[in-house]
Amino acid sequence: MRKYSHDTIVRVRLRHRPGQLSRFTAAIADVEGLVGEISTVHLGENDTVRDVTVETRDEEHTRRMLDAIRALPGVELIATRDKVFEAHRGGKLRTTSRLELKHLSELRYIYTPGVARVATAIQRDPDLAWDFTGIGTSVGIFTNGTRVLGLGNIGPLASLPVMEGKAALYDRFAGISATPLLVNTQDPEEFIETVMRMSIGFGGIHLEDIRMPDCFRIEDELDRRLDKPVMHDDQWGTATVALAAILNACKLTGVDFKSSRVGQIGLGAAGSAIARIALSYGAREVLVADTSDDARKRLEGFGATPSTMAEILREADIVVATTGRVGLIRPDMIRRGQVIFALSNPDPEINPDEAVKAGAAYAGDGRSINNALAFPGLFRGALDVRASAITHEMRLAAAEAIASLAEPGELVPNPLDPQVHEAVRRAVAETARVQGVAKMAKLV
Repeated sequence: MRKYSHDTIVRVRLRHRPGQLSRFTAAIADVEGLVGEISTVHLGENDTVRDVTVETRDEEHTRRMLDAIRALPGVELIATRDKVFEAHRGGKLRTTSRLELKHLSELRYIYTPGVARVATAIQRDPDLAWDFTGIGTSVGIFTNGTRVLGLGNIGPLASLPVMEGKAALYDRFAGISATPLLVNTQDPEEFIETVMRMSIGFGGIHLEDIRMPDCFRIEDELDRRLDKPVMHDDQWGTATVALAAILNACKLTGVDFKSSRVGQIGLGAAGSAIARIALSYGAREVLVADTSDDARKRLEGFGATPSTMAEILREADIVVATTGRVGLIRPDMIRRGQVIFALSNPDPEINPDEAVKAGAAYAGDGRSINNALAFPGLFRGALDVRASAITHEMRLAAAEAIASLAEPGELVPNPLDPQVHEAVRRAVAETARVQGVAKMAKLV
């Protein structure tokens, strides 16, 4: 069944008569809507006003549901509210002060004239900015909106709600102040230069929703030129969590990852990074397939073996698909005992139930791969020790930390669990220290 992703609150006035609420909910069920929370707003002598949450599949399904309500006798549709739009109304972020201002004299300390002493000290020793400004807990989220979720090139302004959401997760899970920065260019070199000029005010650079192949060029160049953590989350946040999920799937099925052949079908940003992280973690062989010769050659340069989808499904022990093509993998293509991850959202290349029925030892889809498990702790750990970069080893340590905290029988832990982000933070910081990329040797 297709996922129900639209939640609408309908405010209705129902006349007092036996069975009226039942007829109302039955009408919603008749158009395959799902009734959620029902709350009473007003109880009158002749009628009742209620707010009812209804789940639907998409906007067209929502319209059919509302038409069904309007057609009911004794029911008045007063208003509707989309819960997603309500959550975004007014934006999800605001800048607040860490300090309270209660007395006029305090202006002397946080602003003029006292602030001049701090500014002069930083001028003499720029490293003091990490102690006396918010740089040490700050990340800039840079995007040009050319590859947003499954929406494609919708532009930087339309991408802002996504960036605000990322920033909210940084604050909630890692105590990081993240600032969305919209770069209004589709030229990779202009993007790079913009980030370079603005990077001085941030401890780390988070890249988001940038089209291929520009995202590879931009991340590689910024990582080379900046002495601070840089990470394209669509690649490495996703790949880190995917590796954690794969490791636990191997544990559940008795598959040894490092003696397995891993097959990656689809070499977009996420698929390319998943193939590379599998190589870094020591898979026996990583087979890669894509319609693009350039994509296959690029991964071959990192040590992967160019292949085809048919060959991967015949020979790989672990198969990961990130193609965006619904139903691409047929049940008869599954080899018994394989671990299958069909990660395209909202609909996978093969339904996990169908894959298991066809003989897969385990099958999962994109619902378990939430990169919110990775990026907050990755950046927090890197910032805590002032790491000069986020390395492959740091991402592998994060994946192991995530995998270790999953409940028995589960692939990954709950992203709302603060222990997960603390474990990732510590694993990343310690790995940075051991590798020698940390400028602060002691982990706080």
